[in-house]
Parts: sequence; structure tokens; C-alpha cells
Amino acid sequence: MALETLKGVTEIGGFEVLSERPMNPQGGVDWPLYDELREKKPIYIDHRVNMISFRIQDGPVKEVGVNGCQVDTLLHASEIIVEGLNKKFPSIDNDIAIKAIRSAIYALERRKRDREMRGVEGFSKA
Repeated sequence: MALETLKGVTEIGGFEVLSERPMNPQGGVDWPLYDELREKKPIYIDHRVNMISFRIQDGPVKEVGVNGCQVDTLLHASEIIVEGLNKKFPSIDNDIAIKAIRSAIYALERRKRDREMRGVEGFSKA
């Protein structure tokens, strides 16, 4: 039920979502094309098996380039899911969870701004 809230979502946290595996003419998955698409789209949602997967950034962006999503992208996905569930099943606890998720996203954005001001964002520096 939770992933139903992501039906039709094409972007999460600035990353385009892959929602279908490409098929080859024989009817099987075109795995080389799938791997190529995952390089560009690090979030994959498979509604057939109720699964979402994230390829996480490996290394600092300014040193290795973008090769995955950051942890805040997972928080954005959880925010969408809990908001969707809250529309179907309103609850004060859902409201509290949504506020906590937003607070976590804000804290990470604040950390990033601080690192940008110090000139260390995107590098392996404290």
C-alpha cells in the first residue's frame, strides 16, 4: 500500500525515477540498457513487486561526479509516502512523522549551505 503513494511520481529529490525495466525483443529484460538507465536514474520503483531501490552517491560529487542520490533523497521519498498514507488514513502521528522528516531534510540542507559557505561541499573535507 505504501508504494501506491508513489504511482505516477516521476521525480524524487531532483532525480528522475525509473519505473519500468526495458524489455528486449524476445520479451526478457534488456539488462545492459537497464544498467545504462540506472546510471542516469538512481531511483527505481517496481510496483509489480512493491519495491523501491536507491543507488547512493559513492564519493564526493566534486571529486567523482554524480553517481547516485544522497540520503536526503530517501527522506524526500519517505515524505511523499507518509503524506500519501496520511491522505488515506489521517493521523496525528502521521503529521508528527511528516514534520520530523521535513525537519531532517531542513537540517541536511542547512549543513550543505554551511559546507558551501566554507568551500568544502562536494569534497572529502570536514
